[in-house]
Amino acid sequence: MALTVAIILALFAPWPWNLILVAGGVGVEVVELVWGLRLARRWRPQTGAEAMIGRLAEVVTPCHPTGHVRAQGELWEARCAEGAGVGESVRIEELEGLTLVVTRTSERGR
Repeated sequence: MALTVAIILALFAPWPWNLILVAGGVGVEVVELVWGLRLARRWRPQTGAEAMIGRLAEVVTPCHPTGHVRAQGELWEARCAEGAGVGESVRIEELEGLTLVVTRTSERGR
């Protein structure tokens, strides 16, 4: 964007200034690119099991000790050692195969 603006302004500027404007626009674009790449490296998207750990889920069928929960719009088999009733909110602690290991939270529903 800065380079485009610099080129347009350079069309109306006299000889030495149009070169300075374009060079400045290129400099701003390089700084933006380096900054954007560093930012993108820091914020890696999480997928798979690591994205689910720590999230909340709602119990659909009683977990005494196994049942089903709805997490991120999907129905999962779950195991809760202390047990959880329908409508309770549980936190996902780990994933064992296709079974979520959950613990109860103090919240009721979502």
